[in-house]
Amino acid sequence: MNALNMARTAYTNTAAPIRTSRGTEYAAFARISAQLKLTAQNKKLEFPKFVTALNHNRRLWTLLASDVADNNNTLPKELRGQIFYLAEFVIHHTAQVLAGKADEEALLDINRSMMRGLQGEGVQP
Repeated sequence: MNALNMARTAYTNTAAPIRTSRGTEYAAFARISAQLKLTAQNKKLEFPKFVTALNHNRRLWTLLASDVADNNNTLPKELRGQIFYLAEFVIHHTAQVLAGKADEEALLDINRSMMRGLQGEGVQP
């Protein structure tokens, strides 16, 4: 490949858009929430897929809890505490869903709220 073709390729390859960390987090919430919602619609017939979706959601929240517990996290301390509390709730509520004592709606509501927050909705200037 000559230099001209390499230059063209370098400037025209836009198949992978650049995302911010907020965009990446939003995409993870969107993907996992869609998976959870879809598998919940048919959970009686395809329970293993529903369990997998619940596990993915729980893992996402566990990662968030670990991140906000880190002293190097730059989010405001109050916000970090709120996210950590939500992660604890999600982990506990997931166990309740798996035991048949609750449904997944609260988990989906929390994920939607996080997605709105990541998009800047409801944030005061």
